[in-house]
Amino acid sequence: MTGFIALGAALIALAGCAQSLSPVQAYERCSERARLAVAPRGSIGLGVGSGGPSASLGVTITSDFIQGRDPYLVYDTCFREFTGSGPTRPLIL
Repeated sequence: MTGFIALGAALIALAGCAQSLSPVQAYERCSERARLAVAPRGSIGLGVGSGGPSASLGVTITSDFIQGRDPYLVYDTCFREFTGSGPTRPLIL
């Protein structure tokens, strides 16, 4: 019984950690997530310095893209998760 009480208290504490953002912050974060649902993003870096040549490669592929989720739905869901209400600005891809 004590274990259930401890588990319940832990769940309540975690629920208090839910992140709340302003509509402007939510728009920025969620519109970026929606763009990544449309296509992966990559970057390539090449350089030469005193340590010799260097190169870097980065690729970002989200589960939203892999699952083929609608970017407008991704945006709407994300916005509601962060603000508790619907989007205040339309998504512009």
